[in-house]
Amino acid sequence: MKAAIFNAYFHPFKVEYSDSTVINLLRQGSEKAFEKVFKDHFKNLHAYAFTFLKNDELAEEVVQNIFCRVWEKREQLKPDGSLKAYLYRAVHNECLNYLKQQKVKATFQVYYADQMEQMEDHSSKNVLAGELEQHIQKALNELPQQCRIIFQLSRFEQLKYQQIADQMGLSVKTIENQMGKALKLMRIKLAEFLIILLFILINR
Repeated sequence: MKAAIFNAYFHPFKVEYSDSTVINLLRQGSEKAFEKVFKDHFKNLHAYAFTFLKNDELAEEVVQNIFCRVWEKREQLKPDGSLKAYLYRAVHNECLNYLKQQKVKATFQVYYADQMEQMEDHSSKNVLAGELEQHIQKALNELPQQCRIIFQLSRFEQLKYQQIADQMGLSVKTIENQMGKALKLMRIKLAEFLIILLFILINR
């Protein structure tokens, strides 16, 4: 995979094909087709990611991760789909997912900073803040990517299941199932902090 990305810089895929042809070639495992897609779209996708993240290296990492995922899941590409739209949507979702994680982390940090001021035992508040942050980050990281995105769109963006389904190209039933999985895992991992977690989410 890294070799294919590297080769994209030095071995251009000059023949012009339609989206459907390129997608079919990707589904068949054509590295040349992948190199063409990478060369055609990497620069613009990187610039697009940068508009969200304001960090050149992070934007590059996000786009490279998307291309790696495209290759790994190439057989799932839809032959009649728009490859460009798919790539931009993937980068968009990946950037928002990252920013939302940072926002959640910052929200908890601010909340507990306020709470700590009211506690008399400084050692206890340090233990509580560190332990909670560790639990929150672990719970978020352990959510499968699709579950995590759906959970954040529902809970933090206040989108309805139908809106999420439309945005992600999935069925409402799939959204419901993924939300069930996400909520179950969050409840298990954050059981002892559930009351505080719900308070923060409700009062965002």
